[in-house]
Amino acid sequence: MEEAFSLKELRISPLTAQILFNRGISSTDQARSFLYPALSDLPDPCTMKDMEKAVGRIFQAIRNRERITLFGDYDVDGTTAIALLFLFLQGAGALVDFYLPRRLEEGYGLNLEAIKKIHSQGTKLMITADCGISNFEEIRWAQENGLDVIVTDHHEIPEILPPALAILNPKQENCSYPFKALAGVGVAFNLTIALRSTLRQEGFWKGSSVPNLKEYLDLVALGTVSDVVPLTGVNRILAKYGLTQLTSSSRAGILALKEVSAMGSGIPVDTTAVNFRLAPRINAAGRLGDAREVVRLLISRNEAEAKEIAAHLNDLNSLRQRIEDKILGEAREMIESGVIDQRKKSFVLASVSWHPGIIGIVASRLIEEYHRPIILIALQENLGKGSGRSVDPFSLYQGLKACRSWMEKFGGHEQAAGLIIRQECIAGFSQAFEEVVAATMAEEDFIPRLSVDALSRLDQMGDPFLLELAALSPFGPGNPEPVLAMEDLTILGSKLVGKGHLRLRIREGGLTREAIGFQMGSWHPLSGGRMKMAFAPQVGFFQGRRTLQLKIVDLQPMD
Repeated sequence: MEEAFSLKELRISPLTAQILFNRGISSTDQARSFLYPALSDLPDPCTMKDMEKAVGRIFQAIRNRERITLFGDYDVDGTTAIALLFLFLQGAGALVDFYLPRRLEEGYGLNLEAIKKIHSQGTKLMITADCGISNFEEIRWAQENGLDVIVTDHHEIPEILPPALAILNPKQENCSYPFKALAGVGVAFNLTIALRSTLRQEGFWKGSSVPNLKEYLDLVALGTVSDVVPLTGVNRILAKYGLTQLTSSSRAGILALKEVSAMGSGIPVDTTAVNFRLAPRINAAGRLGDAREVVRLLISRNEAEAKEIAAHLNDLNSLRQRIEDKILGEAREMIESGVIDQRKKSFVLASVSWHPGIIGIVASRLIEEYHRPIILIALQENLGKGSGRSVDPFSLYQGLKACRSWMEKFGGHEQAAGLIIRQECIAGFSQAFEEVVAATMAEEDFIPRLSVDALSRLDQMGDPFLLELAALSPFGPGNPEPVLAMEDLTILGSKLVGKGHLRLRIREGGLTREAIGFQMGSWHPLSGGRMKMAFAPQVGFFQGRRTLQLKIVDLQPMD
């Protein structure tokens, strides 16, 4: 690699420089901003379209003691956005309540029955969180009946916007906010920043301290990381500082959630911990129970209450795992037994026995195995609720949009989306969707690729590299975990650990290390022979010290 920036000035190794270069970072200033992001680099939230209008209406509601109801989605992004807005507004003296729909009974987004109930309780202002952008009819009814609506959302923009008082979504036309890929909680956090500024200008906190918004970043990180948005730009700043806040959080609900997730105190919380420990337990409530429990957990100041709710979420998550494994087995059987043609470029599967709250996770797991757009549909009384996942470069939202005549309703992102469809339309939809996928994706798009950042040696991975690896984090979409390769290493031995995991002892260049291959137990036993290995270097912690863990990605014998 040609030196794209000053290694001496940045104090980084050539290995780290190569990783940065592979992420499109080509100057010293870019590298410095990436490695050491600052909260002061966050854009002005008032550049977001309708922000001043939204802040003005909320300020009026606070001043006049009007009832405000927050209406949110039932996933991690939605519940953290609701908790953030609730805590801030309550702290500002607002008369505030929240509502989250039950997934199975009410479905995603706003519904008219819920809005009528909220209206009947005297609410004058409703603020959505992580939903609302596709709810034209529901918001029209609200506005026509004296219930003002402010939409905060980040999903794709429909052809016709709802007639809300204000819409905060950086993806809408003529929005000057420079970063378009915020999570729902990121939009809510921007609203909070702008609202705090206005309240401070109006002398709202005379004689008392102004709320420190940094304390809300644990909630922002939870929602942002779990919603699979790119961890670049603004999201990287929010996640970087938010994960630090999450690590040291004294919030009763966070502490209780960590405890049931078997996360030791003092160990830094990273994106893996969020995605595989914290987020599944939060999502379990929305999938199988009542997502309002999550908000109550996150806003609770009572340790006993928080522990009780967290324990229930943990139980729900265990149930979710059992249901997920059952659906996964049935979906695999459909594919492998020839119920659908394996040569197809997309899989659309449906069953009356599937749980609509779990199929999205199963679709994600199937994507890893079959590497093509997959939609699973849970059927009930001739109506199907579907959840889909996609692979690059296919936009699932645009794919569904092209097939919208077959569906009752749809919405979502490029890589994840939901839909409602009548049973008799599934066959026609499946064929239309297959044609769109086949016309959009090239043959090579269906082949999983392994991108390696650089060839490396064990002697390059001492303590300085561990510090640089920590600076490169958090890892996720847009900033994937670095993958390195080593050649001509010797396998000294292997053993099985956990549930089908492979632990190797390797020697390279005179140094010996252990490496772990998750779900790679079928390789055991291994010893002797010269191998090459692709691996992700990870920062682990043992007795309070940083340690290097090598996560095996692929193994091949040397030619």
